[in-house]
Amino acid sequence: MRDRLFLLKPGFEDPAFPGQRFYCWHCALLEGVLGSFPQLAAAIDVERIAWPRPRREVAELIGGENQSLPVLVLGDDAEAGLETGRANGHRFVEGKDAILRVLSLRHGIPEPHP
Repeated sequence: MRDRLFLLKPGFEDPAFPGQRFYCWHCALLEGVLGSFPQLAAAIDVERIAWPRPRREVAELIGGENQSLPVLVLGDDAEAGLETGRANGHRFVEGKDAILRVLSLRHGIPEPHP
């Protein structure tokens, strides 16, 4: 399995805020990185999924307790120690900063400026 990055599709509604539409700014940041470094599209799988839970695509891989997005599920060839969590036999990376770090380490894109 290759690295799989799960992002939220923009323009979702949250019942807690009736009549409003949203995007996840962490996901939008990663979309910008994907657009800036098109070689990532050849190196990882990107799945854009709907906002409501359960997020079946993610829960099946890393469990229902790990549905916060964005999340990067590491490929089988990823070196040990990159993950922030493990579940169902898969290693994953949560949080935009950790994901950006792993994309730099594994796929050779530059690091974000501090």
